[in-house]
Amino acid sequence: MPENATEVTAAGIARLAGVGRAAVSNWRRRYADFPQPVGGTGTSPSFALAEVEQWLRDQGKLAEVPLRERVWQAVAGHPAGAGRALIHVGCALLLVRDRPTAWLELAAAPDERMAALLPQAMEHVLTARLGPAADGVHGATPPEPAGVHTAGAQEPGDDYTAGAQEPGGVHTASAPESARVHTPTAQDLLPSVPLLRAAAELAAGIGAGQAFEFLLGRQLDANPRQYTLTPPQLAELMVDLAEPPKDADRAAREQPVRSVLDPAAGTGALLRAVGGPAALYAQEADPALAALTALRLALAAEGPRRAAEGPRRPADGTHRAAPGPTVRTGDTLRADAFPELAADTVLCHPPFNERNWGHDELAYDPRWEYGLPARTESELAWVQHVLARLRDGGTAVVLMPPAAASRRSGRRIRAGLLRRGALRAVIALPAGAAPPYGIPLHLWILCKPEPGVRPAADLLLADTSDLSGPAPDASAGPGRPPGGKAAGGRTPGGGRERFDWPAVRSAVLDAWRDRADVEGVSRVVPVIELLDDDVDLAPARHLPRPASGGGASGLGEVRERLTETLRLTTGLVPPAAAPAEPAHRPLTTVGELARAGALFLHSGAAVPGSAAAPVLTEHDVLTGAAPTALPPTGQEAPGGAAADDPVLLEPGDVVVPVLGGGTAARVVDAATAGAALGRNLQLLRPDPAAVDPWFLAGFLRGTANHRQASSHASTAARLDARRLQLPRMPLAEQQRYGDRFRELAAFEDALRTAGRLGGQLVQGMYDGLTDGTVTPG
Repeated sequence: MPENATEVTAAGIARLAGVGRAAVSNWRRRYADFPQPVGGTGTSPSFALAEVEQWLRDQGKLAEVPLRERVWQAVAGHPAGAGRALIHVGCALLLVRDRPTAWLELAAAPDERMAALLPQAMEHVLTARLGPAADGVHGATPPEPAGVHTAGAQEPGDDYTAGAQEPGGVHTASAPESARVHTPTAQDLLPSVPLLRAAAELAAGIGAGQAFEFLLGRQLDANPRQYTLTPPQLAELMVDLAEPPKDADRAAREQPVRSVLDPAAGTGALLRAVGGPAALYAQEADPALAALTALRLALAAEGPRRAAEGPRRPADGTHRAAPGPTVRTGDTLRADAFPELAADTVLCHPPFNERNWGHDELAYDPRWEYGLPARTESELAWVQHVLARLRDGGTAVVLMPPAAASRRSGRRIRAGLLRRGALRAVIALPAGAAPPYGIPLHLWILCKPEPGVRPAADLLLADTSDLSGPAPDASAGPGRPPGGKAAGGRTPGGGRERFDWPAVRSAVLDAWRDRADVEGVSRVVPVIELLDDDVDLAPARHLPRPASGGGASGLGEVRERLTETLRLTTGLVPPAAAPAEPAHRPLTTVGELARAGALFLHSGAAVPGSAAAPVLTEHDVLTGAAPTALPPTGQEAPGGAAADDPVLLEPGDVVVPVLGGGTAARVVDAATAGAALGRNLQLLRPDPAAVDPWFLAGFLRGTANHRQASSHASTAARLDARRLQLPRMPLAEQQRYGDRFRELAAFEDALRTAGRLGGQLVQGMYDGLTDGTVTPG
């Protein structure tokens, strides 16, 4: 094997072949010629990518590796690490986009010659794109915008990040630096040349910015615990909230955003969501992440959202090009990189629950206009920093933990924000909007008070934590509410992939722009009502949730629907079972039927929001709900990774979960057809001339059948669908069994719907009796 050849893990092999990781483990056991590990560990071995590709082709399991997968595997297996590989790719993609002719000339040269010429070309394009150098470091002289900095020759082994650092990698807080990407030397670039050629080929198909987004997204997804991500839907919502409300001055609303700051930039998701020309400023404590963010923002200058909006023009009709991004490294609270900046807009997703944020050394900092934050109130320190970096009248949107709205240690600062009119809204989001996914985070909208202007006398409080869409109607039928929503508008299961982002987005923007009272959603509260001993700004405290069932007026409709469903359920009760001796029938397995061509097997991989169609998830199969996933906001999966090609369902398909140990199987009907097959699901597509789908689904649900086909290698049982057994029967006999299984499924759906409506009626009665809207008589 060549030195420094690209390696791939079992998960990568599964992605290449479009199968689950269990299939890869099975191949390693069954096939003696499967490639041997070349690295990794005993529990997580890695294999030579070239050997794996050849083996898959020889076995007929792979016709051609998708280009995007080849590029990603080259990044993941780069000898210098994925982070440095991404920086090499980012610099090359800037060259591809800004100087395509120069790139083509370089790409025509042999690898060694290309590596020797690339540093000078990269130096030139980075300087042209991001501003001139000062003393050898681009953007070192403020206020010239500069996001990616290049330097002269670099010694092998040097890091591609900048910012003053103490020995051991501890950042020197007193000396914030501009984020740099040192121009790599020919020696550094030589192993990357094949990767850069492939990345340029990928960029030719989807664009340089999208190519980098895909690769960066894969890196973020592969290391989820190393990064705190801001989902793209939330980032766009925060950007839109930063626009002036409807009652603002018209001239102010038409003025393009001039400067936008993110003092805790992370991966740059918030600034990337900004549309139109804008001067982008970012600060990030991690130098390596700051460098990647600078490259991301530079390459996203013509991203999909900006391209869709078109260029913004000032009132005189002339076009003003946006300057390059300015990204700097350093601890924002201890060493502010933009002490003189007065931004029009600040967007911030700060770190939560930090104790070591600088409480002692920053006790006399002039930013604490509203009071010194307690050691446990790092979020309120970020709020005051954000206000300090706004121009008078500027707007900021900050993502906050819910505890910051009610902790007693922060009540004095909250009171100060209210009295001076700096805090304009607190909006509760559904749990799952952003990490940590288990709690409903808040958005705080702040406006810097203008001298001589009377402070606002009210605060908008909005709560979308339970908002998931409209309640289902009776026409949906038992067990099939529209869009999979449960009664009352809640989506079954909750969580980050379950709620309706368009509904949440619409409710939040309407509440902010209209500033009106909407029952159960928003309320404009006079500041004087909030200035008590607690200064509790949690929206749930001031917005009592509406009674279940839509209040007393809606309980009658729920009762009628429950009565009708119970009548239908009674008619679907199966007839008395006729006892019989245990049948001894010849059996076959799903695996044998698959090898004979009587059915086909597919594994699910689609994530809700990453496919071009709704996704049928494991939860939907277990609860009988319709696909509840949302259409994607773009052809990207969460984290920016491109979505894998999904398996789309067809009528007559049978879907079974592979985890959990329960017996469940679902026959796809016309209403579910077209949805994508989700993760942890196995699809069995029978040939209707050989296997009846209802017969198949019914026998797959047998308890004994599941037990013998399941393994318990870990804490959860895992089903091997190929081991499930079926009796050998002629098609006519299969259809007799299938008819009975279909009747049982209809009865099960009716029971499920009756239980849901009954629970809604009971809770609605409890709510009505306790709040006085229903009388006991």
